[in-house]
Amino acid sequence: MSEDNTRTRVIDDLRATAASLSPGTKLPSVRELMARHRASPVTVQRAISALAAEGVVEPRPGRGTFVAQAPVASVAVRPPDLAWQDVALADRPPVPGASLQQLLGTPPPGAVTLTNGYLEPALQPVGPAGQALARAARRADAWERPPLSGLEELRAWFAREAGGFLHAHDVVVTSGAQAALSTAFRALAAPGDVVLLESPTYHGAVAAARAAGLRVVPVPADAGGVRPDLLAEALRRTGARIAYLQPLWANPHGATLAPERRAAVMEAVAAAGAFLVEDDWSRDFAIDHDAPPPLAADDPDGHVVLIRSLSKVAAPGLRVAAALARGTAGARLRAARLVDDFFVSGVLQLAALELVSSPGWRRHLRALRPALRERRDTLVAALAEHAPDARPVAIPSGGLHLWLALPDGVDDEELATRAAAEGVTVSPGRLWFAAEAPGPHLRVTHAAAAPADLAEGAKRLGRALAAVAR
Repeated sequence: MSEDNTRTRVIDDLRATAASLSPGTKLPSVRELMARHRASPVTVQRAISALAAEGVVEPRPGRGTFVAQAPVASVAVRPPDLAWQDVALADRPPVPGASLQQLLGTPPPGAVTLTNGYLEPALQPVGPAGQALARAARRADAWERPPLSGLEELRAWFAREAGGFLHAHDVVVTSGAQAALSTAFRALAAPGDVVLLESPTYHGAVAAARAAGLRVVPVPADAGGVRPDLLAEALRRTGARIAYLQPLWANPHGATLAPERRAAVMEAVAAAGAFLVEDDWSRDFAIDHDAPPPLAADDPDGHVVLIRSLSKVAAPGLRVAAALARGTAGARLRAARLVDDFFVSGVLQLAALELVSSPGWRRHLRALRPALRERRDTLVAALAEHAPDARPVAIPSGGLHLWLALPDGVDDEELATRAAAEGVTVSPGRLWFAAEAPGPHLRVTHAAAAPADLAEGAKRLGRALAAVAR
């Protein structure tokens, strides 16, 4: 007799027996079933597993097999009515995070992603980071409550990186640069105040400012960064006491504040008695030449609040960053972070400190420059070949992004949608303007994919652009 026939006989026997008994009643043992059907223990166990999968029997290890409990009859209930929430929240504006959800969404399988603002996994120091985390986790003090502003050694590292007048006591460690940015806006301005943002700009800054209840006023930037004359005028006209800038390889347009503008920007901020939130996210992404020092390094009087992150250059899962500020501004930043979430995980802080102190960190930074150069140049060349109408406004000497000007009449959001259908994700330019966009653009990222994938992404974008431009 074949094993299949024997198993079928055991299944039929158990099913009939279970149907005649009450739920929870014990069924014949494996030994009894083996003797009754001249079956092997494996055959009996397979029969029991099959009936358990159907919900007929319930094996209980060490106790036997029982008739399964009858399923609870479904009770008819009315569908939930959540409409009351619309009334309760009617006078509260929604949190402006939809654009960030779009940017950070997981691309569909097979798509080439040109939207991710992080390094592709092959460029991340996964090995050194994993080793650093393992060493940190073994430390007994890793699981204790860390100092509220952050580990002293990590704060000192951030201060040394900034240079100038900043010291460890001026640093508060945060869970990522976005958290630092949100904290700065809430700590240094009140709802209804004006914040000046260069335009175009990182739309996470726009979202954070609006979530804090601030009124956003854009200040135009060009190939030399924000225009100091327009910044000074906007400070005078609006009475703003806070401005947000990315002086180094700005996201999305890639410009660096021109050397001759640095002093003028600082003079305008000082004359207005304002704070300058300097987002230094791209410091480790030099390609063609070394990065100039941050504006904070030349700020004796504490106008600059510097934000620096490790998440971009290490890995997105290492949510460790810092906000650096002196005087009352620093005290307010520390208080705001305390109210939000007390402190950043000590294990993550120790892992970050282990990582940046290891020999592997310097090797990572040295290897990053040629890798970014290869990817930037590959994408520029592929766009010129396959999507020549998507023209880089400039070839940035660092950073992660290209800012593409599109032909007049092209709808950038329609193009992004068509590109996604072609299997490549890009970011429409209008997301990066706090007000009306002066023309259609795209932002594409050259660091989020391998060179071969970047070339394929440019081909797909070219097909999408050709279809939209017809």
